Amino acid sequence: MEFDNDRIRKHANKIEVFYWVLLGIMAPLVNSLSFFASDPKMWPVLLLANIIIFPVYLSYALFIVPKFFFKNRNRAFVLASLSFFIALLFLLFAMGSLILQFSLSPAETSYFSFHFSTIARECLWIMINMALAVAIAFIKKGWDEKDLVVTLQKDNISFKLKYLRAQLNPHFLFNTLNSIYSLSLQKSDSAPELVVKLADLMRYLIYECNEDKVPLDKEIEFIQNYIAIEKIRYKADVRFVVEGDTAGIMIEPFLFISFIENGFKHAFDTSFSEPFIYITIKVESDQIVLNVINNTNLDLETQAKRLSGTGITNSKSLLELLYPDSYALNIIQTEKEAARNNHLRVKNAKQRLETFYPDSHTLDVILSNNAFTVSLIIKPRFA
Repeated sequence: MEFDNDRIRKHANKIEVFYWVLLGIMAPLVNSLSFFASDPKMWPVLLLANIIIFPVYLSYALFIVPKFFFKNRNRAFVLASLSFFIALLFLLFAMGSLILQFSLSPAETSYFSFHFSTIARECLWIMINMALAVAIAFIKKGWDEKDLVVTLQKDNISFKLKYLRAQLNPHFLFNTLNSIYSLSLQKSDSAPELVVKLADLMRYLIYECNEDKVPLDKEIEFIQNYIAIEKIRYKADVRFVVEGDTAGIMIEPFLFISFIENGFKHAFDTSFSEPFIYITIKVESDQIVLNVINNTNLDLETQAKRLSGTGITNSKSLLELLYPDSYALNIIQTEKEAARNNHLRVKNAKQRLETFYPDSHTLDVILSNNAFTVSLIIKPRFA
């Protein structure tokens, strides 16, 4: 499928082309072998005659069948087909009369002469070709309907994406404004810097993330501004690391931020004296990996309830729409007390975590705390 001046231009499918070729060569091929097997000079004549009337069958398939038969105007279709049949028969014999003006052999004269056997033969071929034209019209109709369904499905996904992003943007903005409100209550000197960071975020939200995809570097810059805002609000061990080459990679906006936001909520909406959150984005040869680790004082049941929040739920929906078969989301929750009392639980958690956090230090940090860890793997088509 191609686009020409914003208008979709569709090519005929292979089955449709096959039937048109069959319609074009079947009658002259069969008649050539049946009547002129020993007279090859007549083969191109019969083929040329069929090519001349080919546009008539094309018009029948593209206009008469869709206009009458597909719209259940059966009486009009029968009348139109009968008129088409008679007109085509007269056209064929008009061409035959023209050919008879040349010097022909007795067999050639008999083939083009106007008599009962010739009429019967041409009537049979007209009916066969009209039946093929109707079949081609049905094939084209089926492909057009299939294309329409695919287009509607794409439009539906596009509307869903816009709806989910429309929810994500205000949700994120609401949380950021809460941060500014909190600092203003504290009369913090950091409030002006926070407003500047918010302005950078708003510029991204308004002018850049309305596209289907944005450069990964821009999304990372957006995440860095968000982290800077949270670091102004709280004193914590916050680490953000980007690994791999991000140049030239395009990604859908807002895939990562909800999971990072969730990590800050877990780490900072608690009474920890030393909260931490470690965030890593790894760009590998065929995938992008987001890892988020944070501590929390919430029990496993409360941690699980956090997963039904607006941001996480919408991000999961986005992933299902954008990467239905090419993403993996692992959310692993650990509890310090549970680890002490249930060795099987900590063993299972450790086996899962080793896949995403192979270094022993990080594993020790996670397993020695109430922790909430997220590992998101997506496989975008790299630019």
